[in-house]
Amino acid sequence: MGDVLYLSRADIERLSISMKDVIRVVEEAFLEKAAGRTEVPPKPGIHPEKNAFIHAMPAYIPKMTSAGVKWVSGFPDNPKHGLPYISGLLILNDSKTGFPICIMDCTWVTAKRTGAATAVAAKHLAREDSKVLGILGCGAQGRSNLEALSVTCKGLEEVKAYDVSEENLQKYVEEMTARHGLKIVPAGSPRKAVENCDIVVTAGPILKHPKPVIEASWFKKGGFTCPLDFDSYWKPEAMHSMDKFCTDDVEQLRYYQRQGYFSDIPEVYAELCEIVSGKMRGREGSKERIMSMHLGLAIEDMATATLVYEKAKKSKVGTKLPL
Repeated sequence: MGDVLYLSRADIERLSISMKDVIRVVEEAFLEKAAGRTEVPPKPGIHPEKNAFIHAMPAYIPKMTSAGVKWVSGFPDNPKHGLPYISGLLILNDSKTGFPICIMDCTWVTAKRTGAATAVAAKHLAREDSKVLGILGCGAQGRSNLEALSVTCKGLEEVKAYDVSEENLQKYVEEMTARHGLKIVPAGSPRKAVENCDIVVTAGPILKHPKPVIEASWFKKGGFTCPLDFDSYWKPEAMHSMDKFCTDDVEQLRYYQRQGYFSDIPEVYAELCEIVSGKMRGREGSKERIMSMHLGLAIEDMATATLVYEKAKKSKVGTKLPL
C-alpha cells in the first residue's frame, strides 16, 4: 500500500519556496487551462455557519502530473476566537494509481497561490508604471498579495493599507515596512485606501449578501483591481464602470451566481487564462480601468502543492504515515 507524506505548515515553511517560483507554476497552470489541458470543476461546498464555507476543490494538471483536492474552510468569526479565517488540508494523488501520496496543511498554499494569481493578472492588466497599491484587508492575503505584487510590479513605491481592526492594521504596517522596505501608509477608511491607487486588492471575508462601500468615483483611470472577496467591497456601479471585467473562471462564476452570489456584475470580457495565453488582449490603454474577479482555482493549489511536494521529497522534510 505504501506511505503517504504528511506536511504541516511548519514543514512547508521550512522549505523556503520563493514567491517567484509560485508565480511561475501558477502562470503555467493558467497556460495549461487556456490550452484545454486541465480538469477543474466548480467547487461544491457546505455552509455550517452564516457567511462561512467549507469547499472541496479538485483539479488535475496532466503536464505537472498533479492531481488532488483541497478541503478548505473560511469562517469569518474565527479571529474573534484567536483562530485564522482560513484552514484546511490538501491531498495530492498519484495520477497513475489514484493513491494518496501527500497530505499537507493548505493555509500556506492558499495564501501564496492567491497572491501569485493576482501577480499574474497584474502582469497583463495593470499599468507597467504602477507605483501605488491599495490593500483592503490586512490578513494573510493582504500579506501574500503584497509579496507577490512586489515581485511582478517592480515600480511599487507605496502601499495604502486598510483594515477594520486598528490592531491588525498597525501590525501590518510595521511588519510589511520591515519586510519590503516600501512606504506603508495606514488608511483610515476604505476610500482613502482606494483613491489614487494604481492597483487595488480587496481581501475581506466573502459575504453572500454584502454591503459594499467602494464607489466608482474612488477608482482612478488606468487602475487595476483584483477582488479576492467576491463583490463584498465593490458596489455594482463601481464594477460596471470598468472598461474590462475579467475573471479566473467563467464556469465557476456562473455556478456562484446560481448559488445566490454576484447579483449585479458586468459581462465578462475574458478569463485570465485567455489573457495570459494571448487569446484575448490584456491592457490596451493607459486609462483603462480593469477588474479581475478572482474566485480561486484548484489548478493554482495543485500546481503550488506539487512544487511543495517535490521540494519536500528532495529535502527529506515531513512525516511518512502508513496508509
